[in-house]
Amino acid sequence: MSENIRKERVKFGGNPVSLRGKEIKVGDDAPNFNAVKQDLSQFDFYNDSNGKIKIISVVPSIDTGVCSLQTSKFNDEATKLSDDIEIITISVDLPFAQKRYCGAEGIENIQVVSDHKDLDFGEKYGFVIDEFRLLSRGIVIVDGNNKVKYVQYVDEVTEHPDYDTALEEAKKLV
Repeated sequence: MSENIRKERVKFGGNPVSLRGKEIKVGDDAPNFNAVKQDLSQFDFYNDSNGKIKIISVVPSIDTGVCSLQTSKFNDEATKLSDDIEIITISVDLPFAQKRYCGAEGIENIQVVSDHKDLDFGEKYGFVIDEFRLLSRGIVIVDGNNKVKYVQYVDEVTEHPDYDTALEEAKKLV
């Protein structure tokens, strides 16, 4: 059975929610995970981003306002970062919805993948909102050796993460 993060830690619309999975912490080995790409092929975290610094932007659903802004923000920032940094947005949206969204919003500088099938990322990184089967909002930064260097579980899921701190932490790793 996976560990749970304390219920009081994260809120959704002001109400406490339970996060399922093992809480990831700075210094941990980043677990490999599988997700689904927009073309329905498998995304393998270790193989698809081998040796790069990874910013994992975690959102509940790209079809909501804050999630859309978070995804657009990282898409814009990706063009300003070193080629050694890759940005991956992950949600439980179906790959079809992600593809439609990315096409409509011009999201082409980052990878957007789905954890809907197995919640593999959510369970291994402790982001599954048990009450809704959605991912909580946050950011995880992993270095080229797959060590976790930065983690933010956003306290209130309906609010934005700390983009500036995350981007600065990623730049320090280059």
